[in-house]
Amino acid sequence: MPPETSSSARRRALVTGATGYIGGRLAPRLVAAGFDVRALVRTPEKLSGVPWAGDIEIVKGDLTDAESVGRAVQDIDVVYYLAHAMGGRGDFEKAELLAAQTMASQAAAAGVKRIVYLGGLHPDGPLSRHLESRKAVGDALLASGVPTVALQAGVVIGSGSASFEMIRHLTDVLPYMPAPKWVRNEIQPIAVRDVLHYLIGSADAAPDVNRTFDIGGPDVLRYGQMMNGYAVEAGLKQRPIAPLPVLTPWLASQWVNLVTPIPRALATPIIESLQYDCVVREHDIDDVVPPPAEGLIGYRHAVRLALGRMRDGAVETSWQDSSVAGAPSDPLPSDPDWAGHTVYTDDRETDTPASAEQVWRRIEGIGGDNGWYSFPLAWAARGWMDRLAGGVGLTRGRRSATSLRRGDALDWWRVEEIEQGRYLRLRAEFKAPGRGWLEMRVEPREHGSHYRQRAVFFPAGLSGRLYWYSILPFHGIIFSGMLNRISAQAETDQAVAAAGATTGGARRDR
Repeated sequence: MPPETSSSARRRALVTGATGYIGGRLAPRLVAAGFDVRALVRTPEKLSGVPWAGDIEIVKGDLTDAESVGRAVQDIDVVYYLAHAMGGRGDFEKAELLAAQTMASQAAAAGVKRIVYLGGLHPDGPLSRHLESRKAVGDALLASGVPTVALQAGVVIGSGSASFEMIRHLTDVLPYMPAPKWVRNEIQPIAVRDVLHYLIGSADAAPDVNRTFDIGGPDVLRYGQMMNGYAVEAGLKQRPIAPLPVLTPWLASQWVNLVTPIPRALATPIIESLQYDCVVREHDIDDVVPPPAEGLIGYRHAVRLALGRMRDGAVETSWQDSSVAGAPSDPLPSDPDWAGHTVYTDDRETDTPASAEQVWRRIEGIGGDNGWYSFPLAWAARGWMDRLAGGVGLTRGRRSATSLRRGDALDWWRVEEIEQGRYLRLRAEFKAPGRGWLEMRVEPREHGSHYRQRAVFFPAGLSGRLYWYSILPFHGIIFSGMLNRISAQAETDQAVAAAGATTGGARRDR
């Protein structure tokens, strides 16, 4: 056996964007590759529920704050710069450039040996705002004085990626696809596994390497071909596609917002990037990071892998993990802090003969394809209202059908706090004039359990108060329905489990 690597010889890597789609997959793989990993995040609590949280060092900081970035890069060999405002609004370009310049100066001052950046594949000439911002970030890092590998990838295909989810839902929902003319543009998608291969390998680039590299999979396809390639792998009929020149990027983003779970703020930069032919123009990366021994993964194989991950409930990270622009992010204040504030609550509780374990299974399984146990028409209507307003609606779903962890998206909620087997608190991310939470708690009793459910709303001004009273008539149906159905389903589950155990015992006796 080879000698164990001493801790002093292990390289140290800083990952920014560890709560995002790529960063959340890269961090544990860097640990497996022998790195000591530190993650710089604005909200460390978002990583508390991931299975690899105990394997890395998590530090709190903001990329635009030089002091916190300076602390984060101390004793670091390789910085992975993966943070960006994909769904950014307003003057996001300045914020992104400031963050990159802050990292560039602090990394140089700390003696960092290598920066690895993941940007967007793009042609020469005028670009969309988001692609131009991605390019500007890369240029700032390349000018830092720290040797930088700036990888440029196009559409990333993997379970939970925004690009894959957009393709999946458009193809699943629409038997006929009226589409913008960009469906004829050529794109070179890349599997997320291959992106991770290039990111990890770039840490070993020679000290004099400081440049951009195009990366892509083996297939060059049109967007329409990608949709129909997905249809074949998903067992669907291929979709007729009619390019329509009148569908501008803005109109297309509205269309995607309505028929897929991708919110408008996230759909817009994806669609803007599809306005161009985005193909690999050089393969120089092969001289720095050789391709995987088994070769790069083709598009349909990548789709097959993604679908398999979804069927197995093994989606590691998802676009859903990203924060929603404009959504409230403050945690629920403790009850004593409510003094002097206007707050509305809907409190309900019940005793049930079902065990706390059975009730918890129903609580943790709520939402997504499992639904919300009450008045589905009302939930659907409110979801469509949110989608029309540019929110996430109810179609965002959930990462796993059976388990939740802190930071998970759950339809229009975000898991703010979870105590396994006992307590779940969800923070609302729908469009509303105020901040909302939903709490579910179960406690064991001598003959069953006690289930308590509480909705909390802090209104913003008069509109918030009017909003609460306008939906008040539905609360008796929605929240009481949730309370009763969760309890009833848990009791049914317990009865089925008991019957199965009795049948199994009788069979053994025979």
